[in-house]
Amino acid sequence: MRYISTRGEAPILEFDEVLLAGLATDGGLYIPETWPRFSADEIRAMRGLSYAELATRIMLPFLGGRIAEADFADLVRDAYSGFDHAATVPLKQLDDNLWLMELFHGPTLAFKDVALQLLGRLFDHVLTRRGERVTIVGATSGDTGSAAIEACRDREAIDIFILHPHGRVSDVQRRQMTTVPSANVYNIAIEGSFDDCQDLLKAMFAASNFRREMRLGAVNSINWARIMAQIVYYFRAALALGAPDRPVAFAVPTGNFGNVYAGYAAREMGLPVSQFVVGSNRNDILTRFIETGAMETRGV
Repeated sequence: MRYISTRGEAPILEFDEVLLAGLATDGGLYIPETWPRFSADEIRAMRGLSYAELATRIMLPFLGGRIAEADFADLVRDAYSGFDHAATVPLKQLDDNLWLMELFHGPTLAFKDVALQLLGRLFDHVLTRRGERVTIVGATSGDTGSAAIEACRDREAIDIFILHPHGRVSDVQRRQMTTVPSANVYNIAIEGSFDDCQDLLKAMFAASNFRREMRLGAVNSINWARIMAQIVYYFRAALALGAPDRPVAFAVPTGNFGNVYAGYAAREMGLPVSQFVVGSNRNDILTRFIETGAMETRGV
């Protein structure tokens, strides 16, 4: 499995290289060169697997042999062992043909725990094997920061710096981010908006010498491994509701399309999805892009 940049001008990388690279050097995002596909029979055979077993089965093709299967299975089991529900991401029925998947049973109560609990362990595993360290930088409006810090705290091969807009995160999320005593965790409040935090982050990754010297890594959804881990719960939901013999529709709230993109990836991998309903709030840059073709910020 090889990975290419969406802008087509960056080196082609393997999985472990993409994990550590984050943003591509041409400013694009790394995605798989081709999508692994599961047949209907293969998907049917996934019924009855535990969440950790299903996650290993779904994600293994993306590794391209760069992490041993047994090691990866151990990382996945450990990542989800701390969730407070036996099903990890349980489904609750709301009405006829209407179900809700609960993604808040991780340590920080955010859906991003599902991906980041694994991502922190993947970083630690790959870096320890290489004898290297990485400085992770991230921008957050709240839930990414607390989930990333929880996933990376006390890890030997990682220092993590999280930027958040001062006064624009909830008090709970602020406390989650700023009360962690681990020596490798640094939280920085920025006077400005979340977009200002993102601009600083992108500028750091665009400065190639700085990026190389500081060994920067990313935990935002620019990192392919985050999307990869989110693919799994789309398979989990669809299997529980009759896939592959019954197509499923997903309604997903979105800001930057990262979560629902994982659903799109699941469909490309053979999951029968009839449609995606994408919900947006005032943070509507995606809606405006789809409607007008223009990707531009507006005043807050």
